[in-house]
Amino acid sequence: MSTAPVEYGAAVDRYLAEAALGPASRRVYRVSLLGWAWPLVGRRTPTGRDRRGARPPAVPLASLDDPETPECLRRGLTDRAETAQPSTLIRELACLRAATAWWLAQGWITTDPALGLAQPPAPTPPRPPNRARAALALRAPLRELTLWYFLHESRAPVEHALALDIDHLDLPARHTRPSATTRLSWGEGTARLLPLLLAGRTAGPVFVTARRAPATTPPADRCPVTGRGRLSYRRAAELFTAATRPLDPAGHGWTLLALRDRDGTATP
Repeated sequence: MSTAPVEYGAAVDRYLAEAALGPASRRVYRVSLLGWAWPLVGRRTPTGRDRRGARPPAVPLASLDDPETPECLRRGLTDRAETAQPSTLIRELACLRAATAWWLAQGWITTDPALGLAQPPAPTPPRPPNRARAALALRAPLRELTLWYFLHESRAPVEHALALDIDHLDLPARHTRPSATTRLSWGEGTARLLPLLLAGRTAGPVFVTARRAPATTPPADRCPVTGRGRLSYRRAAELFTAATRPLDPAGHGWTLLALRDRDGTATP
């Protein structure tokens, strides 16, 4: 049994001199083990650039036998979990356990303060915001808002919604008639908006363009009252993306698929 060093850093050097490690692993172990010196004196381990070149505090090796040391190490591990990757924590904890087990075997310490340490659970990632709810809360033209509510509540493919004609709708029952190609139903939000959108129109496409359609537009795709054409998928998608651009952290805007997010809706 060799004479125990007085200082923690010296004990790290003695351990690394005896450990069967390559040069690269030895450097990793040294950084990891010296990083534990700060928690041992109740201080947070520096991170990032602050850690490079930072001189670890002097710590008596005998302090590892202090009954408070395991708790100091636990707090240090929790602090590191706030900034370090899980793989880094696993490595640093493994380095400490290997060193303390060796020091215990040398008789330099009488208890292993790392024995009960466990990696803190990874923090629960934040729940992504509900995009449909955010989009439906926007101030938007009546046509766009009605279409967005319809897509969200009916779960219909966009092309099916845009293909609907007014005579396909059973407004009081909140579903499509048998004459419609696809059986669809909707909720309260759509039910409040549809009558406003269809006011004065009894035939033709449900969702129409803002301008009159070209003369070459087929009659089935033109409103007989206003002369406006059926709204296209491309235009509907462009309008939704532009409207949601301020809501998108990336600044790109969302696709109409965002309206399939579930987590409740706002009622207009």
